[in-house]
Amino acid sequence: IFCDYPKQNKDRENLLLYRGKKAFIIMNRYPYNPGHVLVCPYRHVAELSELEMDEKVELLELIDLIIAAIRKEMNPDGFNVGLNIGKVAGAGMGEHLHFHVVPRWNGDTSFMPVFADVQVVPEALEETYDKLKRVIEEIKG
Repeated sequence: IFCDYPKQNKDRENLLLYRGKKAFIIMNRYPYNPGHVLVCPYRHVAELSELEMDEKVELLELIDLIIAAIRKEMNPDGFNVGLNIGKVAGAGMGEHLHFHVVPRWNGDTSFMPVFADVQVVPEALEETYDKLKRVIEEIKG
């Protein structure tokens, strides 16, 4: 999806929130919490060491952008920002590097291992998409 979706002209359907020059922001279709997004380079790379400096800079800029948008729209208490490198580290798509940005709230029900990886997400993805897309556009002007 990280290589194909940016080539398509179906951003809302694909939940692609923002297109930068070297990287993009896409919502996680199977979120741990509302607002769980992925920040990905367009280039198909698996390791941080394979990224060029301008890609690294833009990835961090987009992480900063989406945190600001989620803060403004959803008011979380904190965030998890992470990167899984390799299958053994939990990378479901280990061949294409991507950062997870997960908003967190005090007492949230994310990562419910007692219920076999059930996540509770109280809002439709498209609703969250529309809200975050609007806020990103406001921030970017």
